[in-house]
Amino acid sequence: MSFSARSSRPTTIWMLAGLILLTINLRAAITGISPLLGDLQDTFALSGIEVSILTTLPVLCLGIFASVAPSFARWFGAEVAIAGALVMITAGIVLRVVPSSLALFAGTVLAGAGIAMGNVLMPAVIKRHFAHRVGSLTGLAMMLMASSGAVAAGLAVPLDDAGGWRLALAVWAVPSLIAALVWGPLALRGRSERDASTSGRELSAVGRGPSASEDGPSASEGGSSSGVAGRAAETGSLLRSPLAWSVAVFMGMASLMFYVLMSWLPEIMQDHGFAAAEAGMMVSYMMIIGIPLGFVVPVLAARLRDQRFLVVVVAAAMVIGLIGMLLAPSAGWLWVTILGLSTGSAFPLAYTLLSLRSPSPAVAARLSGMAQTGGYLLAGFGPLAVGVLHSMTGGWEVSLMLLLVLVVPETIFGLMAARPGFVRPSLTHPEGSVEQLIEPKDIPVPARTPVNAR
Repeated sequence: MSFSARSSRPTTIWMLAGLILLTINLRAAITGISPLLGDLQDTFALSGIEVSILTTLPVLCLGIFASVAPSFARWFGAEVAIAGALVMITAGIVLRVVPSSLALFAGTVLAGAGIAMGNVLMPAVIKRHFAHRVGSLTGLAMMLMASSGAVAAGLAVPLDDAGGWRLALAVWAVPSLIAALVWGPLALRGRSERDASTSGRELSAVGRGPSASEDGPSASEGGSSSGVAGRAAETGSLLRSPLAWSVAVFMGMASLMFYVLMSWLPEIMQDHGFAAAEAGMMVSYMMIIGIPLGFVVPVLAARLRDQRFLVVVVAAAMVIGLIGMLLAPSAGWLWVTILGLSTGSAFPLAYTLLSLRSPSPAVAARLSGMAQTGGYLLAGFGPLAVGVLHSMTGGWEVSLMLLLVLVVPETIFGLMAARPGFVRPSLTHPEGSVEQLIEPKDIPVPARTPVNAR
């Protein structure tokens, strides 16, 4: 992947607009379909199993297709890959309007694939174009993602009542199409810079010889250490990096907790005596809590050199909320508030660590793909496992105790991921690992920067 650090002010503003439009389209196509499941089931005569598959497909797609995003970005450039992802989201939303159950499922997969690619590449774009504003822009992205998801879920039924399920689904193709059009010029510019950079390296190699081309510093790499890091980012493996695995597991556990509570909290609260409408409001309330936290947590995390304190706070809030639901479920609103603080902080923190633990945009894309692949696949099976436990036991106590147990690995891997340092991919050829080629003193350590400087 080619990441140029130079950009004019108009291009930077255009990129910021593109980033905002991208984030707005990374949740609406998923959250906007759940409130319409009843109508869709009646319209297409879907069985209960088919409805369950339809609700699980988006999350599974986020995991499955996240793994291919770094490869697309490496082959075509990050901007081209994002523009293509937005086209996929638009096409998937439009396809779901076709009166066919096959089109409904195929469109869901296509939109989910585009969202997965956008999810993975967004940290790399922020790292490349806004390296000194990682916290604030990641926070803005998290807040916009949460807000657009809540808006899409809230407008689904009114739009359905006004114009039917087709209107309720198709309306979200408009912002995704606008975003794709904005990313078109960015893709062309990125492709041109990529081609120019490649040509420049080839000419440099001819003029200076193979050794300079392979191991020497270049303008785009910024030094020999960066050159080694760049090659490792392209060809090295993250699978041997304990830090990469720590970030991936932490993101997976944070996602699992969120999706389990989103899926089953209404049922849990209804079984403890709350009315269906009130239980539904609790879910919305928990999502609303996460909107401001989506901005505050990344900004705070980026200002800290060590984020382990935030991991401890997130874990403590989750433990208090789950124990409260086990021992005193009648105080449901209190525990939902505490759980909302935990889930609303955990995922933004994990997402921010993708950038903070990456020495370059290329590594950020690789790490993001690895973490989100495992994280969303794990999250996709979490609600299913909790539902099975509930069916087997007839209550929610065992399921809540399982979540309590899972807080332990979430905390352990979160503490490991939050320690200062960078992920360093391992080279797969006899030269050895990148750890052997890059001295610790050559890798910059994030310094505390005043908020007004970011």
